[in-house]
Amino acid sequence: MPLSLSKTAIATRCALLCLALPSLSVIADEHNTSNNSMERMIITGSRSVERIDEVPSSVTLIDNKMLKQDILVSSELQNILAFRVPGMAPSSGTSSNSGQTLRGRQALIMIDGVPQSTPLRNGQLGIRSIDAATIERIEVIKGATSIYGNGASGGIINYITKKASSDDKARVQVGASSKFSAVKFEDTPGYRFDASIDGTVDNFSYVVSGAIEETGLQRDAEGDVIGLKYGLSETQSKNLFTKLGYAFDEEKYLQLTYNYYDSQQETDYVDVVGSVNSGVKTYAIKDTSGVPKIGEPQGPRGNHNLMLKYVDDELFTNTQLTVDGYAQIIENMFFYSTRLSNPSEGYAGGQSYIKSDKKGLRVNFNTQVDWDDVEVSFIYGLDALNDVSSQPLDDGRIWVPEMDMTNLAAYLQTKIVIYDDWIVKAGIRQDSVDLKVDDYQALKVCIDADTCSVPMNVTGGTIDYDTTTFNVGIRYNMNDYFSPFMSFSQGSDISDLGRLLRTATVDDISLIQTEASIVDNYEVGISGAFEDFSYEIAAFRSESELGTGSEYIEATGVYMPVREPQKIWGYEGQINYQIQDNLSTSASYSWIEGKNTDKDTYLDGKTISAPKFTATLNWQPVEQANIGINYLYVGDRKRFEPVNDKYVGTQGPVSSYNLVNLSSSYQIDNWQLSLGIENLLNEDYYSARSQAYTYSGYNTKGLGTTVNLGVKATF
Repeated sequence: MPLSLSKTAIATRCALLCLALPSLSVIADEHNTSNNSMERMIITGSRSVERIDEVPSSVTLIDNKMLKQDILVSSELQNILAFRVPGMAPSSGTSSNSGQTLRGRQALIMIDGVPQSTPLRNGQLGIRSIDAATIERIEVIKGATSIYGNGASGGIINYITKKASSDDKARVQVGASSKFSAVKFEDTPGYRFDASIDGTVDNFSYVVSGAIEETGLQRDAEGDVIGLKYGLSETQSKNLFTKLGYAFDEEKYLQLTYNYYDSQQETDYVDVVGSVNSGVKTYAIKDTSGVPKIGEPQGPRGNHNLMLKYVDDELFTNTQLTVDGYAQIIENMFFYSTRLSNPSEGYAGGQSYIKSDKKGLRVNFNTQVDWDDVEVSFIYGLDALNDVSSQPLDDGRIWVPEMDMTNLAAYLQTKIVIYDDWIVKAGIRQDSVDLKVDDYQALKVCIDADTCSVPMNVTGGTIDYDTTTFNVGIRYNMNDYFSPFMSFSQGSDISDLGRLLRTATVDDISLIQTEASIVDNYEVGISGAFEDFSYEIAAFRSESELGTGSEYIEATGVYMPVREPQKIWGYEGQINYQIQDNLSTSASYSWIEGKNTDKDTYLDGKTISAPKFTATLNWQPVEQANIGINYLYVGDRKRFEPVNDKYVGTQGPVSSYNLVNLSSSYQIDNWQLSLGIENLLNEDYYSARSQAYTYSGYNTKGLGTTVNLGVKATF
């Protein structure tokens, strides 16, 4: 390429070259970036280390400083993400992330690149899969992507775990805290203990951490105990994390990681059930009946993740190899429900749980080529995954039969950096999926003796999916002040197949509408910085021909999945300003809307969140002290009319509310004292999900003013 060509000509030719090449990649380990500033680096978007200013799409980073500050208020990751991520729906305040979509679609939750979500039967519990104190940082990639395969139609939330200190001396951290209600103290105090040790000895590095937390009763702004459906009252959570690494030399590295997470609720309280339509909140009272409580404790009951990674930074000239294998066992127990009754067979209700057993292997290559003022990277490799998922009932009945999926994928992602200011990315991924389901009988469930679903005997078989997805994006870093970008990306999503199978109304699996959904995502945005001020603004649109909604069938009392075309669009913006060396602020706003394009009707509250505004203020009055204030505003969304004087499904009207949280800490030598207050002004509110979901027992109020006192020591 002649050096006399203009920048624009070079950019144009390289863009055309990039479009002719195909998508994607695997995580490079932290040791590769130990000498770089991680503040503006990510590893999730392309499965290789890259600067944010080389990514032609929206990315949100929650760094370690933010995490440490937010944990002083609450260790609940769904709350942290709702405050920190534009485009993320507000938290439900429960253990479930149902309705907490990312830009109106489901996000794939990962720990160090290993999926925690269960997309074949999406119970929407993946956000709470690790203790927040174990995480170094969180990377959120927005928009449909096939980078990591099935389940990422809305983007990726990747929890990057702690790395070992490079010091020979071990680093030890020990913390203790207690949370309690400031509205009504009785029976609310809980406790939390966490500890970690990490360090490096010669070529060996290690991180070992553990946390145990038990909540007391959670009370709303009126002092009543919050309802128990996906509730967090009297819940005990345990997390054990280990990461061991060995560097054979400066180029070769082996790492073994194990994560165990358990979080279950055991309480002697019962719900007094209300609903959106009755206008009466659901709350809990002490069970004085003397009758043993039915069912097992709800929540994850011992989820295991084992990961082995090998990195060779110089497999051959300018090429890095990353190989990682993983195994995972998940069991998520739901609450006992009378909607799973079958009086004719003697069942007054039932309790289901999702079982998922995953095994995966990923081989990733990253080749770098430099031509004068043009840098080109090729990220390519293979993914293999076996996912066996089902949803049985604890009494032995089968609600969702076992689904045995084998997924093989090949991908190629390219990135061209021209004169350090033009970045062009493009890629392709080819997925081949075989999914086997044995013959099964759909479960008969009854809401009363006269209203029951019809159990179908369904002939199983093998479902094959072959999908090809593309992405292309361009960013122009014109100067520090102005950096426009635009992108197109696709995601392949096997819709929540378990919901389709468990509500089958036909006698053969081949007659169920199980096709994969291809999500097309378009985005355009601008980012930049002026001295102490930075900003990012983005607009987006996503489309799919086979979205998944639901329709209530009055004759059977069952909500049936509906596969219909969807269009979702919106915009978001974020600004940050360093007012003084010890004072900073930030703000964000996101607005999302969506429609069923066949019927020209709005999508419901399970998919589309209400508008959201957040603001933060951080002040360090003296070197040892820090004070932070987080503000969240959730706006109105009232798109639906009652049906026969009642709102149905997830179409309840959402009214606005405001939340303010306070975090503060003071450092004395190696000790940190902290005070966090959640819902500082004791706002009396229903979460957006509690308002939108009309199902019985979901309309619980949000947490009232709650105090978190803590102490932490570092040695």
